[in-house]
Amino acid sequence: MTDNATAAFEAVPFKVTNPELIPSQRYYDQAFFELEKEKLWPHVWQMACRLEEIPEIGDYIEYTILDKSVIVVNTKNGVKAFHNACRHRGVRLATGPGNCKSQGFICPFHGWRWNIEGENTFVFGKQVFSPELLDKAEINLAPCRVEFWAGCAFINFDDNAPSLLESLGPVAERMNARHADKLKMDWWFGTVLPTNWKLAMEAFQEGYHTMKTHPQLHRLSALGNSYGNDADGLAPNRGLDGKQTLNMHIDFMARLSSGMGGMVHDSEIAVMEKMRDMDVPDDPMGATMAFYGKMYEEVHKDAIARGVPMFDIAKVAQEVEFHAVEFMFPHFFLLPMIGAMSSYRIRPLTAETCLFEIWSLALRPEGEEYDTPKQPTILPYDSPNFPEIPRQDYYNLPLQQLGLHSGQFKHMRLSKDTEGMISNYQRLLDGYLAGLDLETLTKAQNIVNCGFETPIQDIGF
Repeated sequence: MTDNATAAFEAVPFKVTNPELIPSQRYYDQAFFELEKEKLWPHVWQMACRLEEIPEIGDYIEYTILDKSVIVVNTKNGVKAFHNACRHRGVRLATGPGNCKSQGFICPFHGWRWNIEGENTFVFGKQVFSPELLDKAEINLAPCRVEFWAGCAFINFDDNAPSLLESLGPVAERMNARHADKLKMDWWFGTVLPTNWKLAMEAFQEGYHTMKTHPQLHRLSALGNSYGNDADGLAPNRGLDGKQTLNMHIDFMARLSSGMGGMVHDSEIAVMEKMRDMDVPDDPMGATMAFYGKMYEEVHKDAIARGVPMFDIAKVAQEVEFHAVEFMFPHFFLLPMIGAMSSYRIRPLTAETCLFEIWSLALRPEGEEYDTPKQPTILPYDSPNFPEIPRQDYYNLPLQQLGLHSGQFKHMRLSKDTEGMISNYQRLLDGYLAGLDLETLTKAQNIVNCGFETPIQDIGF
């Protein structure tokens, strides 16, 4: 690291100096939060909307991040993004979703107008302005950078940042292999959590919490896990025969489906339920391999028969690296399992609150009619209407935020082997706060954009 970079890191408050220890103040200190607002969010690609939210010409959404607002609109020339501010006196032009095909955007203050391409079409009483103030280049809506991937529009306020695909790195190809661009919404929920945005993300960056937080899944883990052995009770289902193992896998998938939604779709469970009588080897490992091989084949066959644009599940499972949770820095997740996925987006509101959104996504037949959500169903974070698994996580997070304020709690204490994703992205965050060069940050982001339970890794600084 150069002397200049070392000096820049010295200016970062509560920086990570030991990758296994994350200072607790990073999750509530106001000055640290303000530094994120200044150094991180204006320079990173952010998932602004799913393109199916704006399917028709003139459809638009408003994407907000802290004090910034962007309009993402579907035009006859493709999807575009504009800063959401009147070029006269700065009034926001759009709130929420809508369609502006017939009248464009009209400022509610003085009536200035713009078409859906962002071009100014009307200035009331333009003769009272100096002509140079009304130059078209100055009064057209200010464009915001927008690029597309996985069926989503991503925005970036930094025109010098590397492209979206350069920033994503290898994770893009892993998700492309699973036809992420063809996924469609089943449902969309949101909530305001009394939790720092980073804390909200970290619950989904490791599986270590499953035993206690999600015991219904742990009990259905047919082959146990890597955290313990039979003697300590952390591998509850070792010793099963082949048929018991088969049924345990199907029960696990069914519970994951009901508890998570998109991670395993109802259509996939319907196929699996018909497999309970299949012949499998007597040993658990052989039964597991037989189950997955047959399940991939049958789910694929069922999907193709229904006109679903399903990828070759068995081929992808064999050839493409798999993680049940994939993270895209700074705030976006995709959770694949078979063909469907869940998805998360987390946005900071204050130093100790965030907006957390969940999508259930599925591959559906092309052209199938569906009542696609236009906005999330907003629920209280402790609502019983959330699916079981996020409901259990949401219970823990506010308690964790409170616990961080204990005078005796100084650091998160991370497993170097299974909680490394937390350390990896936190150190990348420090790189942004230190103002490292974009090439260095992009290389680090390619490493950080990975699957959960990743060990602590060298990200280059």
